[in-house]
Amino acid sequence: MIKQGVNPYLPSWEYIPDAEPYVFNDRVYIYGSHDRFNGYAYCLNDYVCWSAPINDLSDWRYEGVIYKRTDVENNEDCDSCLYAPDVAVGPDGRYYLYYVDSKRSIVSVAVCDTPAGSYKFYGYVRYQDGTILGEREGDEPQFDPAVLTEGDRTYLYTGFCPTGDRSRSGAMATVLGPDMLTIIEEPVIVLPSEPYSKGSGYEGHEFFEAPSIRKRGDTYYLIYSSIVFHELCYATSKNPTKGFKFRGVIVSNNDIHISSYKPPQKPMYYGGNNHGSIVEINNKWYVFYHRHTNGTNFSRQACMEEIQFLEDGSIPQV
Repeated sequence: MIKQGVNPYLPSWEYIPDAEPYVFNDRVYIYGSHDRFNGYAYCLNDYVCWSAPINDLSDWRYEGVIYKRTDVENNEDCDSCLYAPDVAVGPDGRYYLYYVDSKRSIVSVAVCDTPAGSYKFYGYVRYQDGTILGEREGDEPQFDPAVLTEGDRTYLYTGFCPTGDRSRSGAMATVLGPDMLTIIEEPVIVLPSEPYSKGSGYEGHEFFEAPSIRKRGDTYYLIYSSIVFHELCYATSKNPTKGFKFRGVIVSNNDIHISSYKPPQKPMYYGGNNHGSIVEINNKWYVFYHRHTNGTNFSRQACMEEIQFLEDGSIPQV
């Protein structure tokens, strides 16, 4: 067993941003999008999976390709990219992969019998009349799906809200039924976008993208990337579809505002967006996120840090 791990925790040739970590059968599995070395755009590669034993987070194993860009419906020419995904275990014990591709702002779902097998297209998240979420009049575009299944209910969180865009209200929560596709409670806004944040407590840290949902005890933690881009923030609630209050920043991976060795507004590190989540592994909690490399936004690598929880449930920034 290796006694020490370093960031990035995967091999230097691998680029897995937007990490969603989960523990299945005493192994940690990492699901994320897949950038390319010196890529010209985000998420150019197929989805792959890595895993490690819970007692050695330096021993990462490549599980292989789990979903190809050509598996996306009507993408035989491979001109659509696979954006940040998430995974949930359904009531039937199977693994469901939620994703949005670059062609359509809708949530697609693939399914597999094992955590890191070959996922097969399953369907689209849809209303009970069959209309696809994101295509009904008045729907906001879907992006960056995050999922949490409890019993026969799956909570789906989505959203992408650029600063100043009044057509985007914030992060949405939608409740799905036991088939993991059909909406049983329609979308509601749980985190505000910048134009609608006045008096909310989120000012300066409004929702931008990258929702991720976890539950610790009786508290739901909604992690997200704020309008600051390079920080992961979190909000908490006792209810998965309402009442989320801003709690703080977990990780910020740019050196803006630091003035000890440079002008405060001039970053020395090539920054950009952030996306990740938290997970309990072997009785310790960690935050997973990504960093930007190669002097570009399009070659992002996976990082992780141990985090602590205070008695009030807050997480000190790392």
